[in-house]
Amino acid sequence: MSLTETLVETAAPAASSPTTALPVTTAAGIEAWHVESPVVPMIALAFTFEGGAAQDPAGKSGCAQMLARLLDEGAGDLTSDLFQERLAARAIELSFHAGPDAVGGSLKMLVKHADEAIGLLALALAKPRLDPDAIERVRGQIIAGLRYQQNDPGVLASRRFFKEAFAGHPYARPSSGTVESVAAITRDDLLAMHARIIGRGRVKVAAVGAIGAEQLAEGLNRAFGSLPEAGALKAVPRTEVHDLGQRVVVDLDVPQSVIRFGMAGVPWRDPDFIPAYVLNHILGGGAFTSRLFQEVREKRGLAYSVGTSLVSHRSAAMTWGYTATKNERVGEALSVIGDEIGRLIADGPDDDELQKAKDYLTGSYALGFDTSTKIAHQLVQIAFEELGMDYIARRNAMVSAVTQADIRRAAARTFADGKMLVVAAGRPVGL
Repeated sequence: MSLTETLVETAAPAASSPTTALPVTTAAGIEAWHVESPVVPMIALAFTFEGGAAQDPAGKSGCAQMLARLLDEGAGDLTSDLFQERLAARAIELSFHAGPDAVGGSLKMLVKHADEAIGLLALALAKPRLDPDAIERVRGQIIAGLRYQQNDPGVLASRRFFKEAFAGHPYARPSSGTVESVAAITRDDLLAMHARIIGRGRVKVAAVGAIGAEQLAEGLNRAFGSLPEAGALKAVPRTEVHDLGQRVVVDLDVPQSVIRFGMAGVPWRDPDFIPAYVLNHILGGGAFTSRLFQEVREKRGLAYSVGTSLVSHRSAAMTWGYTATKNERVGEALSVIGDEIGRLIADGPDDDELQKAKDYLTGSYALGFDTSTKIAHQLVQIAFEELGMDYIARRNAMVSAVTQADIRRAAARTFADGKMLVVAAGRPVGL
């Protein structure tokens, strides 16, 4: 049986095996989740360190993301060019990223190049050069991208939404920074961020591929075991979406307004997350079948796309939505969205609608495990959220068990009285 087939079976409600992942602990105490599969001679590694853009210094948003972009720009004795040449010569794929709560990355390599790939990862994490020329090159690239986005209605609406929703909180700041904040970041800021976040006691790791547990433990010890203990993180206080019921305009001379809207949410670790997830699928997360898609696009032609998703950060959660429509139809579109939310608050879905949502969510779950890289990233995210190694085996059963009472409880927590924070970038009419 292939790895994909095994995970498909694992994701089924009546799975015979609790999970395909097994724990591995290295001599240095690095803990990882491991899925061994000899099907293809390659290995995919995903890892994440607690602490991300919420740790950016005041006035220097974008610091964590800039650090992530610099980690493979030279390390140890290897300049940026030499480091990249070593990766390319062995077809090693190494990348880093930063989000609000974590700095993470992925490594993909053929088994025969595993030793070299692990060595390059270890260098990048423990001894990034942060050379002045690399810093200025990456800074220039980031600032060029930010300037390009300055007239993008979608970017402006999203940034303003988070600024209003989490005013005064680290989540209000853009993870990629601003032109001014990125220009102010120094090498010392990057070194301090590295010392605060990149440490062996703060990493979660998942590995998938043709490698045994003993060999994996040795490799992970090389990659992460020599890292120092990370510094203390700044406390990120709990928060929630502010200004529900408010409507904000970002004035842009464009014929179509881009809209972002949001309400309360349920974090992934919360027992009500799965009911809220099913409810969100019914409202706006179900692509072509959701209520918003049917009412806003199909029946009225108000927008090309419309949808909602659940956002779960370490210290905040929300139900977040998007659409775009002609300026003169903004009021109508928001009225339809509000009406559908009101209907779900008052009546909930009918039994058939609920069952179809559960059938889709259970049936499609295995599609998120069709490559080794996807599996590794799913596992490391589950580990980061501390949901348990058996989450994959339990997840579909939890979805199938959602009742109408669960949906009503989730609706009360997320929709409350139906008030939303709305931000529209454009010249909206009827807002």
